[in-house]
Amino acid sequence: MQVRNIVILIVCQMISTTGSIVMVTLGGIIGSELASNKALATLPLSVMVIAVAATTIPATMLMRRIGRRRSFSIASLSAAVAMVVAVIALRSSSFLLYNISVMLFGINMAFTYQYRYAAAESVEAKFVPRAISLVLVGSIGAAFVGKELATRGQFWIDGIPYAGTMVVLAAMFALQALLFLAMHAAKDRVEEEGRMSQRPLREIVCQPVFIVAVLGATTGFGLMTLIMTATPLSMHVNDHYSLEETSSVIRAHVLGMYLPSLVTGFLIERLGVTRLMFAGAMGLLAASIVGLQGHTVLHYWWALVLLGVGWNFLYVGGTTMLTYSYSMAERFRAQAVNEFLVFGISATASLAAGTVMYFFGWSTLMLIPMPFLLFIAVALIAVRKNARLHGKGVLDA
Repeated sequence: MQVRNIVILIVCQMISTTGSIVMVTLGGIIGSELASNKALATLPLSVMVIAVAATTIPATMLMRRIGRRRSFSIASLSAAVAMVVAVIALRSSSFLLYNISVMLFGINMAFTYQYRYAAAESVEAKFVPRAISLVLVGSIGAAFVGKELATRGQFWIDGIPYAGTMVVLAAMFALQALLFLAMHAAKDRVEEEGRMSQRPLREIVCQPVFIVAVLGATTGFGLMTLIMTATPLSMHVNDHYSLEETSSVIRAHVLGMYLPSLVTGFLIERLGVTRLMFAGAMGLLAASIVGLQGHTVLHYWWALVLLGVGWNFLYVGGTTMLTYSYSMAERFRAQAVNEFLVFGISATASLAAGTVMYFFGWSTLMLIPMPFLLFIAVALIAVRKNARLHGKGVLDA
């Protein structure tokens, strides 16, 4: 196990998630202030997720060509530039320029979501679930740093609300770019690549294990994006809760997303990946049920916490299951397909969030996840005895 890589990835995960928290918390709010049409309030967040989806395949191909270390560093610099552009957009009250800045930030996020693959490739196969979940632990610190930046940073530069937040983030991403240059190549497992065959992509993606892994990740990420994107708009703009209260709910959500990572890897080893993913689907279903009960801060709090826990189990479980479907030689092509589908669906969900909130409201939005969650639950039951899972030592009897 390359401990140095894991530590660097944990720290960089904290920095990237801090930026994501700030953008999610403020994206709809800033959008509402800058956009002339309030139905477009969440457009910046949609642009961000669309940029993630559009960049996933190029990002994977770049990493295959020049390696993860240099690719991650370049992406970090794009995030630093994005924050500088955001400051200019806020100063000039330009909705268009703000969307451009968020798009640039989305490019970095496409690389950020592949930190977990770098972690998986830095350890022996039996430690993959732990490595994936440990990297996500870095986001726990981001839950606190992100909230403080979002709420306090708005006052740091006179006359330009939130610009101070963006300046600090720019410095953090510049530091992140330097940290990645200190990573080592994942020699422990990459050396195996030459000895492994490469199947046609169609054969890889048609495996039941691959299909269910992608379904789990797309369902979890898409529904989480839908609800999380809509929450600041519903709380702060529609229900008139303060930015402090709204940020507190987002922080609780992020803790719900990443605190389980302390034990998720061990739970997969003990219970099996399909059981944990099934629990994640039920957590998301519970989030929708709680969200339907009311609009108090407590209702939002519990719905977003359950949403976070459910996402964690589906996302970490889905990533782990995905690694059972390909060899090291096949990994970049399989990962590119997964990332593109996950973030393509997530982009659609992000764009839909503002539209659903504007025309139908929070209660209707809470009903949308239910049929999707029931479908993924059935799919997980169907694949739980698949020989591919048992062959990798994950027993879901």
